[in-house]
Parts: sequence; structure tokens; C-alpha cells
Amino acid sequence: MDSAASLWNTFAAAFTQAPVPNITWVEMLLSLAAATALSIPRRSWRYFGLLATATHELGHAFAAVTSGQRLSGIRLRLDHSGTTTTYSRSRLAAAWSCFWGYPVPAVVGAAFVWSGVTGWGAAAMAVSMVVLAGSLLFLRNLAAFLITITAIAGAAALTFLAPAAVAGHAAVILGLALLVAAVRDLAKLTHVHLRRRDRLATSDAYLLYRATSVPSAVWITIFSFLVAGSWLAAWFPVSQILLGGT
Repeated sequence: MDSAASLWNTFAAAFTQAPVPNITWVEMLLSLAAATALSIPRRSWRYFGLLATATHELGHAFAAVTSGQRLSGIRLRLDHSGTTTTYSRSRLAAAWSCFWGYPVPAVVGAAFVWSGVTGWGAAAMAVSMVVLAGSLLFLRNLAAFLITITAIAGAAALTFLAPAAVAGHAAVILGLALLVAAVRDLAKLTHVHLRRRDRLATSDAYLLYRATSVPSAVWITIFSFLVAGSWLAAWFPVSQILLGGT
């Protein structure tokens, strides 16, 4: 009972604002380097890209649930592809859930950066842990369970075992890495439409075109604006730290 109460108290304490971490400009540059190292090299992307895909599919799932659709299941595969299956009688609702895939890693990344630099890093990790745990109910293949359970373990370690300052630094690095991942995935999507049109069936922009008759290029442009807006939102606190140290 004492251990359960201690875990609950630690979990509850994560939702209180910790002292703002003292992130120097050198540490911020190192965080940017770490984020790039997670999202750009093929070897690290092989693993971190799985988390980016999971975030993408959770974006579809969350949009589906909040628009009244029935969420049937989520599948994640080790080749960085994923599928979220929903059922809806409304074409508008279906388009809404289809849209919120590519922008979500960037939006979540910006939220993590802001949480990390404002003392809410542990809260960001705790919320992530709860959301990921809830998604277990909708996973439909082994790879999805392995990816999600690994992510839950990492979030739990930062929530229950790490000091608030460490959770804050981790939130900044994770957020920046998701922002880089969003740009990488957007470039991949654009490449499919320009050079790999045989794979259009895998494109959310193409599926949105089929559902709404709005050209794919318009959807890619909207994705790009949202990703760019997320970068601007995250870059404000980052630039304040970098400029403050020069």
C-alpha cells in the first residue's frame, strides 16, 4: 500500500509546475544536436521514426474519437508505416481524422519544448504515459504493442524516477526531435507525390483529395503551414535561450 501511495503521489506531483530548468545556450545547442541525431541519421531514425509514426497515428485516432467516429484499431509496422481504422457516416468527419496525421508530431513537439522550458516537463511525460497506455486498447498487432510499451516505459521512467529538471531537458530534446521528424515526413510525403506516384494510395494528402476533391497540393501546403507554425512556436523559447547566452 505504501509503495502504491508513493507512486500515486509521485504521479500527482508531476502535474505541478517545477522550478524552471536552467537551460544554458550550450545545453540548448546540445539539445538541438541530440534532436537532429535522433531524426536525421538512418540508424537512429530506424528506431526514433517508430515513435514519430506512433504519434502520427495517434493524431488520426484522437481526431476520430473527438469527431464522434468509431475507432476500430491502430496498426504500427517496423517499416515506419501505420494504419488507423475508423468508421464514420460523415465524409467531413472522416476527412477531419485523415487530416490530423502529419501535423500532429510537430504540434506535440512544440508542446514538449514549451513544457520543458517552463517547468512542465514531468507533466508532459506523465500525460504522454497516460495517452500511450490508453492507446493499448486499440492496438491490433504485435509491433504496435512493442513500440508503445517501450515508449510507455521511457515516459514512466522520466515521470517516476528522474528529477524534474531531467524530465524538462528530455522534453526539450524529444520535442525538437519530433519537430525535425515532422519536416522529414513532410518531405517524404512530397517526394511520393512528385517522384513515387505509384505509392499515392499511402498518402494522407491523396486520401483527402479523394474524400473532398480538394487537390493534394493544397493539403500538403496546409500541412506545411502547420508544421512551420509549430516550429515558430517552439523556436521562440529556444531562441530566447540562445540569444540570452550570446
